[in-house]
Amino acid sequence: MRVRLSVVIVSICALIATVWADTPSGDLPQRQELKRADLTSSADMEVITSISEIKKGEKIPRHSHHGIETGYVLQGTMVQFPGQPPTMMQTGSAIMNLRDVPHAGFTVVGDQPLKLVTVHVVDKNKPLYEWVK
Repeated sequence: MRVRLSVVIVSICALIATVWADTPSGDLPQRQELKRADLTSSADMEVITSISEIKKGEKIPRHSHHGIETGYVLQGTMVQFPGQPPTMMQTGSAIMNLRDVPHAGFTVVGDQPLKLVTVHVVDKNKPLYEWVK
């Protein structure tokens, strides 16, 4: 009886660890934060400036933010959304994602990395990313 219970507990722990490992963490590993500061017009918000480099084969999971994200494509490349043909994310393109609106969810498929500079104006004390399942 004890052996059976131990096997069940170990199996459940292994399942939880596997699911947890497949879930994105609180941040993108490709994102390098450059500056973070309080928004002077609101004590409850902050501004975060970052640069990201996403290499061929890497993904940006579908997500949203507790605020606005804007940005600029420093180096464009081909990206692919699930079930869609590859599309070009052009160098020089502007990015704008509104509060709590899911976006991204693509894989870089071009030979060059995708390089982005982003500015988030988001609620303080909340995660920067809310992952969409």
